[in-house]
Amino acid sequence: MSHTSRFKLVLLAATTGALVLTSGCAGRGGKNRDTAYVARDVDTLYSAAKNRLDRGDTRQAAALFDEVERQHPYSPWARRAQLMSAFSYYAARDYTKAVQSAQRFLSIHPGNKDAAYAYYLIAVSYYEQISDVSRDQKITQQAKTALNDVIRRYPDTRYAADARLKLDLVNDHLAGKEMTIGRSYQRSGKWLAAALRFRNVIDDYQTTSHTPEALFRLVESYLSLGVPEEAQKAAAVLGASYPDTEWYAKAYKLMNRYAPGTQAS
Repeated sequence: MSHTSRFKLVLLAATTGALVLTSGCAGRGGKNRDTAYVARDVDTLYSAAKNRLDRGDTRQAAALFDEVERQHPYSPWARRAQLMSAFSYYAARDYTKAVQSAQRFLSIHPGNKDAAYAYYLIAVSYYEQISDVSRDQKITQQAKTALNDVIRRYPDTRYAADARLKLDLVNDHLAGKEMTIGRSYQRSGKWLAAALRFRNVIDDYQTTSHTPEALFRLVESYLSLGVPEEAQKAAAVLGASYPDTEWYAKAYKLMNRYAPGTQAS
């Protein structure tokens, strides 16, 4: 996803309640002094941060929003600035700081009406860091947990709707990782370890695109382990659920070749 499209996505989501990217006092700030560590009134400082964000200088905007809280911690603007800091870090692709800022907002204002957006920001910050299936998937698991948190806490919001879509992709990614490991075990002749991985896909990620192949790989693994009855069960599920796939056609041939006394469907 491009920087611009990601920026627009979260900007759209941010237009709820008090979290609006227009400053109620933007016109009262005087000169736009946007050096972060110069003491100034809260209206001017917040306006400078917003102007930086509007110009796409997201890192400087985040620093200025942080300054709002530092210089004016008891101002109503401080609460807004905390969340806008998290958003600015996200837009700058500094996902670690985005998560930290959003978590700080939640720790101080857990019941705030914009808490849903803070949870959403945490989730998408993890989501944007998902790596290739060949690498460790800790971040993917964190994204899954955070997305589920949004859905559980705020099921009827726009954030939950988007989280559900992203969760489908996360699950498909995690299933892909299991498939990669399982196929690697197969190539090494570790059939039982491979079968366990494919079983995980079927049990935990059965709605993903990887399920038909996982069932076929189970057929392969069980036949190699010398348990054709279990292979037949996997082939039967494959035939019943995905009869028109290449994976069922392959499983049918395998069963007829190596276990002619059983039926693949």
